[in-house]
Amino acid sequence: MDGGGGPARPRPDDRAVPAELPARLQVNGVLHELRLDPRVTLLDALRERLGLTGTKKGCDQGACGACTVLADGRRVLSCLTLAVTCEGREITTIEGLAAEGALHPLQRSFIACDAFQCGYCTPGQIMSAVALLAEGRAGSDEQIREFMSGNICRCGAYPNIVAAIRAAAGELARAAV
Repeated sequence: MDGGGGPARPRPDDRAVPAELPARLQVNGVLHELRLDPRVTLLDALRERLGLTGTKKGCDQGACGACTVLADGRRVLSCLTLAVTCEGREITTIEGLAAEGALHPLQRSFIACDAFQCGYCTPGQIMSAVALLAEGRAGSDEQIREFMSGNICRCGAYPNIVAAIRAAAGELARAAV
C-alpha cells in the first residue's frame, strides 16, 4: 500500500501496446506488405498472417528447430525472430523450396529415405539441411549430425535423416558437374 500520497506507478498491464508498424516481408520470392505489432515473431507472421503453415511451432523457445526457415540463405529460428527485423531479407520457407512444382532434392531424398515418421519436424529439418548443404558441411555423417543437432526429431528418425542429407548432397554434387 502506498501511504506516501505520491503518484501511482503504472502496473505492468497498464503499459501501452505498441502500434502496428508497416512491414515489407519478401517471402518465397513474393513481397508482402503488412502491418504488424512489433512483438510478432516471424513464425506467427508466416503462419497467421501469410497462411504459410508448413513452418511448425514446436517448443516456441528456439530449442527444437521445428520453426527453422532461411533468411538470406542462413538458418533462423522463426519463433525467436521478430518479423519486423526481417525487412530487406529474403525469407524462404518449406513452401518456397519446390521450383516450378519440382521438389527440391532434399524433399525428394527425405521421401526416398523415409526420413520422417510423424512429419512434424520435417519442414524444419529440411530447411536446416538446405543451409547445411549450402554451407558445405556435409563432409561426413558426424558433421551432418553436428550441424543438424539443433533440430530435434521426437520420433527418432535420425539415421534416415542423415541418409537423406547424404543422398541429396550426392545428387547436388552430380548435378553440379
